[in-house]
Amino acid sequence: MLDTLLTMQQRLNATPHLLRLGRLFCETVLIEVEDQSFYLQFRDGHLVSVTPGPSSKTPWRFALHTDTAALEAFWQPLPAPGFHDIFGLVKIGRGRIDGDILALVKNLRFFKEFMALGRATDSREQPA
Repeated sequence: MLDTLLTMQQRLNATPHLLRLGRLFCETVLIEVEDQSFYLQFRDGHLVSVTPGPSSKTPWRFALHTDTAALEAFWQPLPAPGFHDIFGLVKIGRGRIDGDILALVKNLRFFKEFMALGRATDSREQPA
């Protein structure tokens, strides 16, 4: 999971339109996958750090909770219905979003496109 998040960080830095979308996004986001927690710190649209958790001392603005199988299905090149979007995961009961929903909605396109960076772009490339 950590390898995939670091790959997403590299892909974000190589995607100018996404950096432009997130230029005002300066938040810490919690991604929780079963028993693994990761704090993603964004500054001006750049992912500046990925910190494994859990930590009760790290504040976050909003969180995405899901399970490993759902996230792997989400990161497929052509995800099945329900796994194509973070709100799709919530709708089918495989995800939950907590925290400041307004901060998420204000930056929804940026965050959704960032999460999609984990999708394999080549048939030989699979998310970890």
